[in-house]
Amino acid sequence: MDYFKESLILHKRLKGKIRITPKIDVRTSDELSLVYSPGVAEPCRAIAANPDSVYDYTIKSNTVAIVSDGSAVLGLGNIGAKAAIPVMEGKALLFKRFANIDAFPICIDSQDTDKIVETVRLISPVFGGINLEDIAAPRSFEVEERLQNLGIPVFHDDQHGTAIVVLAALVNAAKVLGKSLSQLKVVVNGAGAAGMAIGKILRCVGHEKNHSCISVKDVILCDSKGIISHDREDLNTSKKESLEFSNTENMSGSIKDALVDADVFIGVSVGGLLDRSDIKTMAKNPIIFALANPTPEIMPEEAHAGGAAIVGTGRSDLPNQVNNVLGFPGIFRGALDAHAKKITPAMKLAAAYAIADHLRNPTKDYIIPATLDESVAWRVADAVREVAMKEKGKKNVGN
Repeated sequence: MDYFKESLILHKRLKGKIRITPKIDVRTSDELSLVYSPGVAEPCRAIAANPDSVYDYTIKSNTVAIVSDGSAVLGLGNIGAKAAIPVMEGKALLFKRFANIDAFPICIDSQDTDKIVETVRLISPVFGGINLEDIAAPRSFEVEERLQNLGIPVFHDDQHGTAIVVLAALVNAAKVLGKSLSQLKVVVNGAGAAGMAIGKILRCVGHEKNHSCISVKDVILCDSKGIISHDREDLNTSKKESLEFSNTENMSGSIKDALVDADVFIGVSVGGLLDRSDIKTMAKNPIIFALANPTPEIMPEEAHAGGAAIVGTGRSDLPNQVNNVLGFPGIFRGALDAHAKKITPAMKLAAAYAIADHLRNPTKDYIIPATLDESVAWRVADAVREVAMKEKGKKNVGN
């Protein structure tokens, strides 16, 4: 099937993939008086008297805004707010399909950080959570950070959702190969939102050192110019900060230099970057997650020819698809149900291990649950909600 051609036909026929449907069928004057004037005045008064009751009387408890400025859309780059709408609609559909969350695309026609932050703050009363999506780094980092005091979960899925699912896949890949996470040298190519978040979660940055948080030995971050090291003078702020948790031996050189004796390659960058000769320089039985879409950094057959033991990609037509849909619906479901104010590091770890543990017997070609496995989101939701409630309890006790 030509997915591009057929998708265009589908979208034109449907004129979008989501719609609003009422929860009550208004047929009588009494029903009209209950849902609108005069009856609706009473829930308004109740919320005015107790703002927290907005969760009891409105859609806020089950609604997420999917916010994008269209600056880094799905491998298409900076295509703008209007062109980003189909992707955000698709994400809204997945929220509903896998976690019964009502999500809505909010595509902001500005790439000014202050305007994005202000817009989200102004619309936040309606929503129980904010999913930031396809916002280019480093702006995405600042937008997310500045919205953490909003009082509802604000989560940049391109960063943390990707990192969570990658960690889940790596946990099971290491298990299959009998390798210890703490001994793995990992190379991440792509130092944008996803690459930075992957590096942080693998090195347990911001996480308590508990049984669920096992830091890999080292993470080498690379961008288009090579290894991010202290020797480079062209690093932006976020890349400089990454050296606090990565490249502990201060290696310099190209991506090919970084791969020598590495146990794991994780690509969130560009297609066709590597070939089998690069894989041959890595440690024995390396793990390859080539996640660039639609063309991976290296195709599975080429990676296996170079000696790779396990290969994952972002594609649904290949084994071991590492896809964010395994994470974000359940993460928000759990956070919404707990009325969490933030999605914390412990909640992210809980999500990752819930995804990994969903497979009782992972194999080389099945290290992560199938993307369409409906039960994954609910397992993730349970794990996230449990952690959120524990954290809320600790905070209340502390007060």
